[in-house]
Formats: sequence, structure tokens, C-alpha cells
Amino acid sequence: MTDHQHTIQDPTTQHPDSLPADQIEHPGLESEMSQAPDFGEATYRGTGRLEGRKAVVTGGDSGIGRAVALAFAREGADVAISYLEDEQSDADETARVVRDAGRTALELPGDLQDEDYCRSLVDRAAQELGGVDILVNNAAYQMARDGLADISTAELERTFRTNILAMFHTCRAALEHMQPGATIINTASIQAYQPDPMLLAYAATKGAIVNFTKGLAQETIERGIRVNAVAPGPIWTPLIPATMPEDKVEQFGKQVPMERAAQPDEIAPSYVFFAADRLSSYYTGEVLAPIGGETLPG
Repeated sequence: MTDHQHTIQDPTTQHPDSLPADQIEHPGLESEMSQAPDFGEATYRGTGRLEGRKAVVTGGDSGIGRAVALAFAREGADVAISYLEDEQSDADETARVVRDAGRTALELPGDLQDEDYCRSLVDRAAQELGGVDILVNNAAYQMARDGLADISTAELERTFRTNILAMFHTCRAALEHMQPGATIINTASIQAYQPDPMLLAYAATKGAIVNFTKGLAQETIERGIRVNAVAPGPIWTPLIPATMPEDKVEQFGKQVPMERAAQPDEIAPSYVFFAADRLSSYYTGEVLAPIGGETLPG
């Protein structure tokens, strides 16, 4: 058997196709999950694609955010992460893997619902890291509900403040620091295109993120700054057992052609692609959709 045969993997089976019916308290910690997500610590190998870059990753404590922070660090970037204070233990783990990669990790807790925090997050990162070259707007809030009538006004407003309004604030702040060649990457979702009524508020914000990304990209390209989005399908992160009922957690990801949820380590390379100008210099206003074989409308 050749080395190539040793390393090539069947995408339908490279990660487990069954998930435990976990139920954890929101916002959810990876340390509380009975099956920890794979964020690439044992497998991701960097090649210097982001050497010397300065990145801000919101929601960087766990899930996709942690996988992105790890990948960026192993590609040579220093990373500031944003997260809720209740997620400090997860954030410390992300900071550890960034530092283990030989890069600077900056932990900046706060609530993205607060416009002042959004600005201070970016300003502090720029000051302490020496600039901001990459902004990843990844943090999100969701709750599964039976329908529109079950979504309280407070929950609806929290979802929009966290998921889309915060992007306006962080991008506005980051653009004051960014130079030509910088990039913004927003996390959208398959929910932007195929909304589940159970996630009505969350899905609506993700549709707004796609629209915001395409609009902002047209403005910022005049300054040499690219804006793109990643729209993942079902991903195994703490958000799932923290916001979905037990039966939905157990079946999570079964609906896609690959018949399984993705792990965060499978999604992080999409962010590296958009962050690295040698890979994606001719991409702006685009959406990359790692969704396990589903077909996007249009």
C-alpha cells in the first residue's frame, strides 16, 4: 500500500456519523460535551500562508472559531479572540493552541450586543497585535423554537444584535485600521438559503449576513480590501446541544447527502482560503459553502 493510500480519506466516513444526544446549558462549553468536536489540533499543518498577519476572530473560544484560530496560528498569524465571559475556560484552551503554534493569543471577553465592546475589541486588538489584517465575524446566537409565536421579542432582538448588527460595528471599527490586502470573512450558514422554521430568527440573520457581505465587498474593494463569507452546513459545536432538543441533536447532520455533521476542522480551511491572498486574491463578495453535498438554490 502506498503512502497516498494511507492518507486519502473517504469524506463520508472520516468523522463519526452518529452524535450523542447531549444537552448542555447555553452558551455551551466544549468541555461539557461527551463527544468533543475535532478542531484540528492533531492534524492541521500550516505552510506559512498567513505569516505575520494579525487576525480577530469573534466566537473564537470553541467550535468553528477555535478551529479557525488554530489554523490561522499554524499559518503564521497572531490571533485575538472574542467570547462571552462564561466561556473563559474554552477561550483559554484556544489561546493555548495558538501559543503552542508560536504565535500571540489575545483574549478579549465581552458581549457583541454592546456596540462599545465591538469597537474596543477591534481597537485593542489593533493596538496590542500591531494592526488588524483579518477580521472573522463568526460569533452567533441561536435558539430552536416551534415557530414564530414562540420567539420572544427579547430573543429576536438578541439574535439580530449578536449575529448581524455586531458585524456592522466590528467591520466599521476594523476598516479604520485595515490596509490594502486586508480581508473580512463573515460566517453565514446553509440556513441563509434553506431556512428551518425551527431556527427562524437565526436563519433570517444569516440571510442578512450574505447580503451584507456582498454589499460591503463592493464598497471596500475600492480600498483593496476583500470581503467574503463561509456558509457551513451542519457542524458539531457546543451551540448544537446547547440550543436544540435531544432528538434533533442525535439526528443532527443526517439530512445532508454525506449523512453526517461536519467537524470544525473541516470548515477552518475555507477561512484560510479567504484569508490567504495567494489562494483567493480574485475573490470578493463570494460565499463558500461547505454543506456536505446539499445543493444551494440558484
